[in-house]
Amino acid sequence: MLDRKIYQENFKKLQKMKEEVAKDPLLLAYHIYPETGWLNDPNGLCQLDGTYHFYYQASPLDENRADIGWGHVSSTDLINYKREDFFIFPDSKYDKNGAYSGSAFIEDNKLSFFYTGNVKYPGDFDGINEGREHNTLRIDSDAYTYGEKILIMDNDDYPADMTKHVRDPKIYKKDGTYYMFLGARSKDDKGMVLVFKSENLKDFTYHMRIETAYDFGFMWECPDFFDLGDKQILICCPQGLASEKYKFQNIYQSGYFFIDLDLENKTYKLGNFEELDYGFDFYAPQTFEDEACRRILVGWMGIPDADYTNPSVKYKWQHALTIPRELKIKNQRLVQEPIKELEALRGSKIDLEKGKVYEELTFEASAYNISGDFKIYLRKDVTLFYKDGILSLKMGKSGSGRDERLIKIDEITSLRIFSDRSSLEIFINDGAYVMTNRVYAQEGYFKSEDLDLAIYPLGAFTFS
Repeated sequence: MLDRKIYQENFKKLQKMKEEVAKDPLLLAYHIYPETGWLNDPNGLCQLDGTYHFYYQASPLDENRADIGWGHVSSTDLINYKREDFFIFPDSKYDKNGAYSGSAFIEDNKLSFFYTGNVKYPGDFDGINEGREHNTLRIDSDAYTYGEKILIMDNDDYPADMTKHVRDPKIYKKDGTYYMFLGARSKDDKGMVLVFKSENLKDFTYHMRIETAYDFGFMWECPDFFDLGDKQILICCPQGLASEKYKFQNIYQSGYFFIDLDLENKTYKLGNFEELDYGFDFYAPQTFEDEACRRILVGWMGIPDADYTNPSVKYKWQHALTIPRELKIKNQRLVQEPIKELEALRGSKIDLEKGKVYEELTFEASAYNISGDFKIYLRKDVTLFYKDGILSLKMGKSGSGRDERLIKIDEITSLRIFSDRSSLEIFINDGAYVMTNRVYAQEGYFKSEDLDLAIYPLGAFTFS
């Protein structure tokens, strides 16, 4: 169990880890990464009184994930960030083995967080059907501190046909009623989203479930339900989908359904599942609406149980968050556009010459003359290649075990590439398709053989 006292007693270890992190030559310039140790799912994303708060799953004393709580950074402009004190410690009987993922809910300028408390029993248990608690907890907060951890529900409150895997709460309000969406795994190994109902944001009862009529994974993690324009959207992360050549290429997937959901009458119609990202490193996305009424998505730039590695562990840190992305509906698709604030990091625009090598480590590149096939080198051994309707991202040694990802796209009309020191985020056709990846090469390298491109050298985030 990681509590505040243990954290403070490890002050010297944390300082030494910070020194090692600073030595990493591929330390990210404009992404949120852990000050020390491990990072995974974004949690509790919100904006309160003009300040953005990004929380995330964090293990500050171990770069390979140990005791999990919530880290915290804040920003007023999404360019300059402040590292805040560690937020949620797993220090109660309800979350002693991990303060797992959750979300924020703001009403009347009052902020609450709902999250999953993980408890594992000692002994020989499978951790799925027995030997585990997934408790739904609530804390009320000013974004920096919080009071009592309140148990909202435990496994006895979930439907009887569920395993112990029920987690990742997200709140949605409709017509004065509060609904909680939770990812779940049934005893028949069927993934789904459970919906609970409350009139006071404290007492929740089971309301309905959302599932497919066909086999679609054994667990749906990190559910997120919201309205965007005239569409209703359900995001989730199905685990257990069979990999195909052009889709479901990662061990676990992240995507969305357009859904016609009538919460009052407990009916729904699911559209097709569409992946949010086709790269190697994207999982557990979470969205929130900011004070400008933008729907913003941030994902974990990593993935659980992958068989590739991150050399940053040598420097006592691992994983990062994606750049924030504004969600929009275009041509009946959910698209992701890099937030406009990132333009403040741009240097002077440079028009690139075909075939010439550019050695900027951090940049945003835009293609403005796409017609037919092309090949771009993003590092000496990393290529983005489009031919016969197939886009391929292929990585060599600098992929640290990442090899190739493919997307079938009839036509490519636009391309934006955000290259940080050890990451690539590629937005195709105005964000209709995205590829998010970590990459590890000591030298920068960028060359186009076929496309006219423009590049904006980018500055760095400021952390304080």
